[in-house]
Amino acid sequence: MATLRIDWDKVSRAREAARQIADDVHAYTRQFTTTTIERSICRLFGIDGVDPMGVPLPNVVVEHLVSRQLLGFGAAYWLGQATISLGKEPQELAEAVARGELDLTQTEPVDLFEIELWAEKKAEEAVAKIHHNRIIREERLLEFGDHSGPLIYVIVATGNIFEDIVQAKAAAMQGADIIAVIRTTGQSLLDYVPFGATTEGFGGTMATQENFRLMRAALDEVGAELKRYIRLCNYCSGLCMPEIAVMGAMERLDVMLNDALYGILFRDINMQRTLIDQEFSRLINAAAGIIINTGEDNYLTTSDAYEEAHTVLASQLINEQFALKAGLPEEQMGLGHAFEMNPELKNAFLYELAQAQLARQIFPNSPLKYMPPTKFKTGNIFRGHVQDALFNIVTVISDQRIHLLGMLTEAIHTPFLADRALAIENARYIANSFADFGEDIEYREGGIMEQRAAKVLDATLDLLQNIRRDGLFRAIEDGILAGVKRPFEGGKGLSGVVVKEDRYFNPFIPLLLEESKAGSERYHQTQTALKEGKNE
Repeated sequence: MATLRIDWDKVSRAREAARQIADDVHAYTRQFTTTTIERSICRLFGIDGVDPMGVPLPNVVVEHLVSRQLLGFGAAYWLGQATISLGKEPQELAEAVARGELDLTQTEPVDLFEIELWAEKKAEEAVAKIHHNRIIREERLLEFGDHSGPLIYVIVATGNIFEDIVQAKAAAMQGADIIAVIRTTGQSLLDYVPFGATTEGFGGTMATQENFRLMRAALDEVGAELKRYIRLCNYCSGLCMPEIAVMGAMERLDVMLNDALYGILFRDINMQRTLIDQEFSRLINAAAGIIINTGEDNYLTTSDAYEEAHTVLASQLINEQFALKAGLPEEQMGLGHAFEMNPELKNAFLYELAQAQLARQIFPNSPLKYMPPTKFKTGNIFRGHVQDALFNIVTVISDQRIHLLGMLTEAIHTPFLADRALAIENARYIANSFADFGEDIEYREGGIMEQRAAKVLDATLDLLQNIRRDGLFRAIEDGILAGVKRPFEGGKGLSGVVVKEDRYFNPFIPLLLEESKAGSERYHQTQTALKEGKNE
């Protein structure tokens, strides 16, 4: 593939600044847990369902501990003590708490070592389920094979999971590789996860474990018919980030939006809360083999893509370091960016290609998520189709991996089946026509694209060094990313942040890290087998 000449010393310095930024944040956040992390632990221990008022039982248990100001010891501690002293499983305990028949904090005290042994054994059972799902994915990829180049990613967003399934199957038959079920508007701000299958949503469908299960089964069914593995995407950003990551791991999702910065900037979620939640959710995604998507593409909906391109690269570098700290390997980092230059800008295509190529070279092992033009879609479907075609060309030339298709009806309505079919036809035509274009060209030394890449890299390094000096929290307060300011003590969810007590423990962290490392090794073995044609 043709490459830009870039200053790798500056890349190294920028990456080091990002690492120090992530280290500083982690030094602060590791002092805390959150209500949703503890609810995630409840779910991993097998607690599910709702009480007679429809409140999820993980919420019931955690709010029970919050009301006694004892959540700082961790849900694992109290569930372990109660299970050992009463001889009941966590689900039974949760149901008893919901009926008002049990106070978890008043059960007979048990030695901490004994509680930890119980919790570790219970955690191993949950991680074994995550491991099993990862193995199924790898086996099906080996059975059906996979293809190089962009994975065609399309969305369904009817609000009704059963209608989503019809549209998802149709998209797979038309050639889609990844189906993303868009969440209903505002779900990221709910501090609980709805229960069961849902048929009403606005702009998307509720993310629930049952909806995940139904869509996974449907895509497995159509995938078997097509002899292809169809990947499933949903969203674990928001106030329930770790819980939805757990649900995705249990139902074998393949891709998930998982970015605290996105939630801070665009959903006004408190920065402390969501950065604490992000680490545990990424531990789960890493162990499950789920590719995370980050939300840098959204920066360009509020900022100018030409003037503020360096903020995207800076955020990608920070997100990379946060991911590494959570044990997430590079091959699961779907770092985000977008084709959002003003089409009236002279040489806009060259600037878009330079930005995409720069990202590809700086993150060579990451399945970059490339987003289509939306900001400058006007409702003119003919111009929109041309914009998407130019975006598709950049995608193929710069070897982007996760290719979210643009729709010619963007800014008019939620895509019809025909709109999606035309988008897939456009992308497949260009992928075939430009298949080896990137291998057969060279970027002119000192040309427009190399100058542009150098300018973006210089600005990125300056920005990261400034953030390192002042800290990420201060940078967000000052509106340095996406031009959006958020206060340290403001936003939604701060009340869910809890200081860890000395006896706090989370039995899943070491097990998830171990599973992630082993899974990464199996991933490389699978990829080698696919390349050697052993799947035939």
